[in-house]
Amino acid sequence: MENELKLLTGAMVTLALATSTLVIMPYLQLSDLKPPAALKPYTSAQLRGREQYIKNGCLYCHSQQPRASTQAPDTQRGWGRASVAADYYYDSPHLLGTMRTGPDLFNIGARQPSADWQLGHLYQPRAYTPGSIMPSYPFLFEVKDKADSGDHVVNLPPGVAPPGKVIVAKPEALDLTQYLLGLDHTYPAITADDVKK
Repeated sequence: MENELKLLTGAMVTLALATSTLVIMPYLQLSDLKPPAALKPYTSAQLRGREQYIKNGCLYCHSQQPRASTQAPDTQRGWGRASVAADYYYDSPHLLGTMRTGPDLFNIGARQPSADWQLGHLYQPRAYTPGSIMPSYPFLFEVKDKADSGDHVVNLPPGVAPPGKVIVAKPEALDLTQYLLGLDHTYPAITADDVKK
């Protein structure tokens, strides 16, 4: 009985230390953090697009956290500066990602600021990035003989659309595109000195 009590006490102390170190201390350090002036809250279209990003599993293959140049060649890849905690002020839940099968999307809105490019890439990634293993998302689009007024026709490279047809983006594709275009963190990062002010 004495050994079980020691084991239980040791496990509880270990759990308390881990919780303090990994949960409570970071919360206390970041609880007063304010968003950078250039970081704007998401629009309603971007929030709907963020839901599409989650529903379609984009976060399983794409991260949103470029690392410092001392840790990885992310800046040489053109993914932008290393992210800081304040960059995620309006994100709930955070979509940092767990692996990088595809490129980091933290600054995709700055790297590819064209809505046509984003929509076309969602419809057929290999038309824009040969050899890409990203799946296409044709269910976010309609194939029509002729566009109706108010339709957003996707401008695709020659030979990608079915002959004699037009590809029209559904609202879900337009919202997802707005979210991706909103991922632009090219403003200066907040430093420890900025937080002290």
